[in-house]
Amino acid sequence: MLLHDWKCFFMSYTEIKQWRDSQIEKINDSNELNAFHDSLMKRVFDSAQKKMGRPPCNYAWFVMGSAGRYEQAIISDQDHGIVYEQDGEEYAAYFIAFGKELAFGLNEAGYPYCDGKVMSSNPVWCKSRVSWAQQLRGWLNERSFESLRYLLIFYDARALEGEREYLLQLKETVHDTIKNKPELLERFLENTIHTKKAVGFFHQFLPETHGSHAGSIDIKQSGFLPYVNAVRLLALKENVEEVSTLSRMEALSQLPKYSHNLLAYKSEFEKLLHYRLLFHKTMKESYDDIHYLNIKGLNKNERKELKQILKSGQKLQEYTQSIIKGLMSK
Repeated sequence: MLLHDWKCFFMSYTEIKQWRDSQIEKINDSNELNAFHDSLMKRVFDSAQKKMGRPPCNYAWFVMGSAGRYEQAIISDQDHGIVYEQDGEEYAAYFIAFGKELAFGLNEAGYPYCDGKVMSSNPVWCKSRVSWAQQLRGWLNERSFESLRYLLIFYDARALEGEREYLLQLKETVHDTIKNKPELLERFLENTIHTKKAVGFFHQFLPETHGSHAGSIDIKQSGFLPYVNAVRLLALKENVEEVSTLSRMEALSQLPKYSHNLLAYKSEFEKLLHYRLLFHKTMKESYDDIHYLNIKGLNKNERKELKQILKSGQKLQEYTQSIIKGLMSK
């Protein structure tokens, strides 16, 4: 449809954004939306690479966060990094400059800069294969909140351009360490288990009570993160290579211990993706605002179904917690 025919015509970041803005409202499916985002980001990549000239060695450019998990909303910020083959100052200088161009181009094309600087322009996220492996081992041996957060961010990485195997090999470093140090799973659990609840004990919505989002629920914190965090943790435990929450659920469901528990949650998460796209298409907010859903705009059936989706996310968190706690008690 609109993902292939246009690629050769637009070269500037401004033109890419113009195309994005003219087409994104036509999309009615979450998979189609994420394929569109991939296509746009690859177009930015092509334009940035043309400006930078031929790279000095092989590399992979990867996306993380919702982009890595193939779960982007209509408005999405940047989360990306680079791993390159050769170590040395010459290579580092090129790829940091390339990363800065990529971050600039994505911002110009409609993807806001990441507030946490999880971008290829940041040396933390732009390293050689050797340096990346060293950094991951350092994070795995530390106990700080930041090191755990960085590991979880990295685990959602997906190569968009270049050598996919570089990323897979780095993830094996994480898996191998967890096999030898299963207590890491409990540390990850403690890092992610506390999410904001949007449905109370009496099945009532718990919206924001003050500020510009009063009357709304934080659909990212209360809706998506319980599913994403729980399934990511199970994927870490079981050495699952898949990156999206849905594909991780499918892979885990092939294992007998999960086969009767995860399929219902998969259906609920698919509904959540649908609801987010449906309601976001009626909004024109910024990236920060779009995470909030005003429950006054929901009809009776939508309220009922959304409550069920949110409660299922809480149950999935509890289920995952019981598995990890059970593993530690053995």
